[in-house]
Amino acid sequence: MNPYIKKFPPQSSMWITFFLSCFLSFLHHGSSSSSSVSPVLSTNNLLDTLDGFQNYTGISHFRLLNRRKLGDCLNPNPYIEIDASPKSALEDDQMVTVTVSGVLLPSKSDWVGMISPSHADVDVCPQNLLLYEQTGDFSDLPLLCHYPVKAQYVSNDPGYIGCKKNECKKFDQRGQCLVTTCSASITFHVINIRTSIQFVFFGAGFQAPCVLAKSSILEFANPHKPLYGHLSSVDSTGTSMRLTWVSGDKNPQQVQYMNGKSETSRVTTFSQDNMCTSGLPSPAKDFGWHDPGYIHSAIMTGLKPLTGFSYRYGSNSAGWSARINFKTPPSGGSDELKFLAFGDMGKAPRDASVEHYIQPGSITVVQAMADEVSSGNADSIFHIGDISYATGFLVEWDFFLHLISPVASKLSYMTAIGNHERDYVNSGSIYITPDSGGECGVPYESYFPMPTPAKDKPWYSNEQGSVHFVVISTEHDWSKSSEQYQWMSKDMASVDRSRTPWVIFTGHRPMYSSCGSVDPRFFLQVEPLLLTNKVDLVLFGHVHNYERTCAVYRNQCKAMPKKGADGVDTYDNNNYEAPVHAIIGMAGFKLDSFPPKAGRWSISRISEFGYARVHTTKTQLDFEFVNAYTKKVEDRFRIIRSS
Repeated sequence: MNPYIKKFPPQSSMWITFFLSCFLSFLHHGSSSSSSVSPVLSTNNLLDTLDGFQNYTGISHFRLLNRRKLGDCLNPNPYIEIDASPKSALEDDQMVTVTVSGVLLPSKSDWVGMISPSHADVDVCPQNLLLYEQTGDFSDLPLLCHYPVKAQYVSNDPGYIGCKKNECKKFDQRGQCLVTTCSASITFHVINIRTSIQFVFFGAGFQAPCVLAKSSILEFANPHKPLYGHLSSVDSTGTSMRLTWVSGDKNPQQVQYMNGKSETSRVTTFSQDNMCTSGLPSPAKDFGWHDPGYIHSAIMTGLKPLTGFSYRYGSNSAGWSARINFKTPPSGGSDELKFLAFGDMGKAPRDASVEHYIQPGSITVVQAMADEVSSGNADSIFHIGDISYATGFLVEWDFFLHLISPVASKLSYMTAIGNHERDYVNSGSIYITPDSGGECGVPYESYFPMPTPAKDKPWYSNEQGSVHFVVISTEHDWSKSSEQYQWMSKDMASVDRSRTPWVIFTGHRPMYSSCGSVDPRFFLQVEPLLLTNKVDLVLFGHVHNYERTCAVYRNQCKAMPKKGADGVDTYDNNNYEAPVHAIIGMAGFKLDSFPPKAGRWSISRISEFGYARVHTTKTQLDFEFVNAYTKKVEDRFRIIRSS
């Protein structure tokens, strides 16, 4: 039996229906990349892709709601009201208190949805359930015709069901109360998403809701405000840095830095027409769409490597950001580098809401890394795939960019593309899955412009300190005849090991994992390149835990680490045998448990939220897995080489 079938979710009939639909569409329309994909890839065996769907949560009532016919509740209550406070224009980041009042019979099924834009359809949508389920998120969420940004049960106020807060609405002639109503207050975390917001009070739960009341419409004080600035490297010199930010203003803005220098932004955006779809409308194309505003990008030049500077961005008309201190990475070929790395982070709400795809560890991981950055323990950051998990629900990119601001605004934040950014039927991805929700890499490449060869060719290399980083796309063709394979081969062969003695290879889907999720075709095609070019360390995500291997090739341990004088596992690459692989997909998404039997090449396995902290010199690479909750080092190893 194919091992992937065992991992297929309980809703297998639904997924088989989706895959057959996608596959028939694929056969009918053809793949945009089919002519360039070798026969070993062009078959795209559907069963080989099912591993990408493990670890999803159960389908939610919140999600099912999107395809219900909604109307006003029966026997309308004339006393019901919903109010949001403060009533003034919304700030860029604040808590909003929503109060429902006039409720005659409080119910655990009463809930409030945050809708944006305020004119979005919350009433009628009779389409098939598959239209919402295709990204694989089966958690407990409501589904309106337009995706609600978030939702909360009113019973999050502990006094609601017992009517602790009550008011008499009608008295008899003797002053005795005839009608008593109940109220409750819940709090929503709101960030500037540029479009108007309305809070809607629903009855009858997520499954068969009806509208009880709607709040007044709330607008942001400055929907054009420049926000969520994040940095990335454009080359290996450490003297230029790209700043990318979001604004509701389409006019070019500026980044001002180094006490008088400025650069004007290049402005881009994307629309629903840029999103992918199939026989089943994708979330990105349909009910998950949210206007992204305008994405600004400017390159700061004339900087010095490993040096602190400050910047602000914006314009006099749209407003300015606060002044932010940042540090450039070390130049390629210099001696030392300290970086943080992780994959599969996403985001989580800062209130009691339910949302699409909550990654429970993300907030704590970012907070822990922010402490590292503030303490000077990092020069740069690498996020290797599965970035925001927006998967077609576009407003969630704003929440993700808001989450990473404490770190990404201060250091180079380099990324690799993952399945949840790129994969969709008929999109040119080598995997036929709906994992991107129809985004097909467009939002990812817009928000995170990397130094790649061209659009939709998301592979690149970058040198920092003593390390040559090779960043690939596991979602694009990597067969021997592909452009990406030829690039990988040429790039690694050209490394000057006297300048950058360490070669670190990164991508999203792994070659080794005790939990499975390994594509044997990727393993067979690309692993020989790692050995030929004497790659020292390989970093992958996709599997949501931490795992470290021996020096491994073709499933065989070619060398084992030895304990150093300080008790740390040490790999001696003076006698190079094979690379060490580390899975670091434990930065946010629900963690994967390990099976009883691990791979024979597996040395360390930890299922905790955290990140990798790496320090390199010309002769030594020190790697630590840090538990984000305890701040303790759970695993460490070292690779050494002579100068």
